[in-house]
Amino acid sequence: MPTNVPNELTDPEDHKLVTLARTTRARTRAAEGACLRDGDGRTYAGATVDLPTLRLTAAQVAVAMAVASGSRGLEAVVVLGDAAVLDEADLSVVRDFGGHGVPVHLAAPDGTIVASVRS
Repeated sequence: MPTNVPNELTDPEDHKLVTLARTTRARTRAAEGACLRDGDGRTYAGATVDLPTLRLTAAQVAVAMAVASGSRGLEAVVVLGDAAVLDEADLSVVRDFGGHGVPVHLAAPDGTIVASVRS
């Protein structure tokens, strides 16, 4: 079960995740953008995939990119879009790859953090 964390980003590196998620969403014109930071400090961004035969959330795409690049864990995740709550599918993929306790932040399109939990 995810636990709540403060809805305020204190780490400057987390602010970078918000910026990258916003630019990815804007560039692709997707419903969501997401960005994560792995244990080595590398970032991976993704956007929603909504094709007739393939549907992935932005967080799922970002995690898949990290896994495909050889990453071994997660430090933080930002999901940015119009949703009012974090999607359980996003929390599940973060938990599957990063384990429990990874901060996952939900941001509005303007970058404001509206919810934060730990996976």
